[in-house]
This record gives sequence, structure tokens and C-alpha cells, in this order.
Amino acid sequence: MADEQVRIAREKFACPACGGEAVWSPAKGKLVCPFCGTESLAELAADGVLVEHDLAAALRAIPDAARGFAAATRQVRCQSCNAISVLDPSRQAQNCAFCGSAQLVPYEETKPAFTPESVLPFRRSETEARDGIRAWYGRLWLAPSRLKSRALTDTVRGVYLPYWTFDAQVEADWTADAGHYYYETETYVVNGQTRTRQVQRIRWEPAAGHASHFFDDDLVCASVGVQPALVRGIEPFPTHDAKPYDAGYVAGWVVERYQIDLVGAAQRARAAMDAKLRALCAQQIRGDTYRNLVVHAAYSRQTFKHTLAPVWLLSYTYGARRFQCLMNGVTGAVRGEYPKSPWKIALLVLAILIVVVIVMSFARS
Repeated sequence: MADEQVRIAREKFACPACGGEAVWSPAKGKLVCPFCGTESLAELAADGVLVEHDLAAALRAIPDAARGFAAATRQVRCQSCNAISVLDPSRQAQNCAFCGSAQLVPYEETKPAFTPESVLPFRRSETEARDGIRAWYGRLWLAPSRLKSRALTDTVRGVYLPYWTFDAQVEADWTADAGHYYYETETYVVNGQTRTRQVQRIRWEPAAGHASHFFDDDLVCASVGVQPALVRGIEPFPTHDAKPYDAGYVAGWVVERYQIDLVGAAQRARAAMDAKLRALCAQQIRGDTYRNLVVHAAYSRQTFKHTLAPVWLLSYTYGARRFQCLMNGVTGAVRGEYPKSPWKIALLVLAILIVVVIVMSFARS
């Protein structure tokens, strides 16, 4: 791989007082110099208009003008988790921000990535992230006691994750069999005694209807550096608060390059929309249950955006396993993985068994 680094992501912002590199501060909502504390007066494009791109046209061809991140930086790929991090050219990353591995190699792409259309700036500061994750640790009863005593929050890093958002208007006609419960009295014999009971039956009737729905900013995370289940756990992000992309918002932060491309993301978005649409149609069926639901959907006004969402990320190793913990950089929602103490699990099982024995004893008395 060539030594010369290719494109891409963020412009540097010099401090007007000392010339150091200013970075975006979630606490102050401004560019702040970490060396002298001066707040930068750099103007961000916060009042611009976000553009929704036509999905069908984009899938046919994306112009080169819509690629890149507006300034030269460098990219590295982690050989452990495969995440591609976009860094400032002067920054020498020692470890992967996503898994902590030191196996970083330069990354070159055959064609520059799509330019982000928007960005959600960090609102939660690093201090808030540490406190929130520490509080989350405190609620983990099954975690080993040593885990809570370790200063794991020292490794918290702020990163911007790549997202695709999709809009679509859908009109759907549906048909189904609506089931209505009713009960019949049934006679049966037990030990020579005649008894009766109520038996549930279902009366099936044909049903049909129409559903109209607009999917607005359905999210598809394009990251491979974080666990999908953890990302879903801290969603949603308030995408309507997103700002038009400006390099100042991500100055000083690690940005992950998307690795789920537009085609793959569009397929995932359509599958998710189809599932939600089917649920919406099912809600319209009058009755107690249903079967044979068939949905005929027509999608229109399909658009997309590429956006960046802020996440505080903690990656740590406990024993031989690696774990991740995420905090939504806007809402503060936390979701993470953690090791379980076998002793605490054994105590929990024992306590459940004792409760079961006590209940059965009362039931027999």
C-alpha cells in the first residue's frame, strides 16, 4: 500500500489566539482551543437547507461532485474489526477507536466516499459520557465486582458514526381473513361425571383495506466498528435537529467511513419499511386475530441522505473477551455489553429455586 494517503474528511480550524487546532466542544457548542481555551469564531453552516436526494437517480449514478468530505485527511483500517477511521493528517492514531486494537494500516479507496449531507453535533460532553457510563455500570448487578471498580471510563472516545436516512411515501392495498372469537359449550365426562366447559372457536371473514404512510428519516447505520444490537439500543437520533454538514462540527473527532454502501442500505431500509407497513396493515384488521395477510405496496417520493451521528464509545477487554459500551451523543441513551459473574448467576438461580420451593410448599398446604 502506498505511503501517500488519500482523501478525506475534515478541515483543520486554527485558534485565532495561539494558532493551535481548535476542536468542536459539545458543552459549549463552539470551536474551542484545547491549548489556550479560546473560543473560535469560525462560522458553521447551521442555517443551510438539507437536501433530500432522489434515491432512484442516485442508485443509477452519483456525480463526483457529491463525493469527498471537503478537505484532505487520511484514513486507516483496523485489521481487527475492519472499521475505517477518518483522521486529521497530523494525527497519528495508536489504537482503533472502536476495538482498541493497535493493528492499524493505511487505507486507500478506489473512489471517494459520498459527502455527508448533514451532521448531528455532540451535545453530551465527555464528562457527561463518563458519568453516564459509570452510572450504567452501577446498575449491572450480575457484573463482576472488579469490573465496577476499574477505571474503564478512562478509555471513552467520541466518534461520528455514518448513517443513511431514507424517506418514502407508500400506498398499500391489503387483504386478509379476519378472525373473531366466539365460545361454545362443550360437554365431556371425567371419572364418570358429566361436565361442561367453554371452548374458543374462530369465525373467519374476508377483510380488505388501504394504508397510506410516509416514512421519514428511517435510519440505517453504515458502521462495522460497533455492534449492531448496541447501536439499535441507543437509537433513535433526533435527525430533524441535524445541521448541514460543515467540517467544523467534526473538527478534532474521529469519523468512521461508511462500509454499507447506498445500495445495501437501501435494501435494508426497504425491508424494514415493508415490515413496518405490514404491521400497520395488520392493525387495521378488525377482529381478534387474522391470517393470510397480503399487502400490495407502491412506493414513491423515495429520497435519502448521508449523515453523521455522534456516539461516545468505550471498548475494553475483560479476561479474554472484548466488550463495547455506547452512549448516544445527543440523547445520552446507554447500551453496552458486559461480563457476567458466574458466582452471582449461581446465587440468582439458587434464590429462584428457593422461591419456587416456598411457593410449592404453600400450594400443598
